[in-house]
Amino acid sequence: MANQYLDLQIAPADIAFGLMAESEADPHPKKVSLIAGAYRNENGKPWVLPSVKEAKQRLSETTHEYLGIAGSPTFTKLARDLIFGSIASSLQDNAVSIQTVSGTGANHLAATFLARHLRPNRVFIPSPTWVNHKSIWEMTGVPVVDYPYYSPDTREVDIAGMLDTLGHAEPNDVVILQACAHNPTGVDLSKAQWIEVSDLVQRKKVFTVFDSAYQGFATGDVDGDAWAVRHFVENVLASEAHPGLCVAQSFSKNFGLYGERVGALHLVVPRQLSAKGALSELMLISRAEYSNPPRFGASIVETVLGDQVLRGQWKADLDTMSSRIRRMRGLLRQRLEKETLQDWSHVEKQIGMFSYTGLTEKQVSRLQREFHVYMLPSGRMSVCGLNEDNIHYVVHAVGEVVKTRCV
Repeated sequence: MANQYLDLQIAPADIAFGLMAESEADPHPKKVSLIAGAYRNENGKPWVLPSVKEAKQRLSETTHEYLGIAGSPTFTKLARDLIFGSIASSLQDNAVSIQTVSGTGANHLAATFLARHLRPNRVFIPSPTWVNHKSIWEMTGVPVVDYPYYSPDTREVDIAGMLDTLGHAEPNDVVILQACAHNPTGVDLSKAQWIEVSDLVQRKKVFTVFDSAYQGFATGDVDGDAWAVRHFVENVLASEAHPGLCVAQSFSKNFGLYGERVGALHLVVPRQLSAKGALSELMLISRAEYSNPPRFGASIVETVLGDQVLRGQWKADLDTMSSRIRRMRGLLRQRLEKETLQDWSHVEKQIGMFSYTGLTEKQVSRLQREFHVYMLPSGRMSVCGLNEDNIHYVVHAVGEVVKTRCV
């Protein structure tokens, strides 16, 4: 049949975007959306960072000409310096960088490149994780293996399960790791646990893909949030047998540039190897997919990171966002414990934009149905959606569904 290629079932709608649409259409005056992975200020409104606002004013006469296929060299250098810190100055031909269409584009470019040239037998992806990790790698045809990341019982990283599963990896297999502020759980590895994972990855000769979406946004500390990435890079550089690593870097969260799609992909290989040929292949892939990356958002990042005054303001902006989220976590824990007489310490111990609340799918459904409080069915809450005006209502709603033991 000529129309056989159209004989397809309608794919399920994206859960998060579908719920956001429902919330937008909900006329209830007390509705609260705790879904979106985007920062909201104390008034529940989108916030343009002051550093970004100033940069935009300086760019009022910016050009709209094409960038090169690899993007802006100034941007990629600043992005590399930001994620690698002092190590960046020692990276020579064994590291290459390319501008991408945000973090999603960086992850997709890495997956396409590695599937084509590293040819891993499997890719190990954390369970749970950001939904696009699995979607992107399934498109490459590389078999996906879930490794345990989060333990619902301890509400911490399942480090034993993680190490056990990764222990079955073979040389040139790929492992996906989130650098900080794990999405969706808000639970990160300790430094000691990162070292354990790094040692195993090096011993098993596994290629690492770091997803870095929250550097600086997680804690306000740009260098602290990049600690794991830098530790792994040092191991790669010192090794003779390590296949290398990639970092998929996004500027959506830490610059509030959600719609500008600003990102970078960095590839690092051992000191004695050259990655220069890899850049040409990455450019061929990106040329076929989107030709060249967006200019304006990258120009904003360049302007901020390239000016010491604006960079200082940006770090203050990061502190504004991260400290408000921490304050909301503390209030949420305090008021939930008073409301339910249960332990909610995990909410405060978690980090970054999201919290794995521990609420069941049925409890979440009841929150939406009866109280017009929206979050993902997994119980993942975007803490950014909380503020002084709505937290009492949210706590009351959660208390009602928890106290009636809806399971």
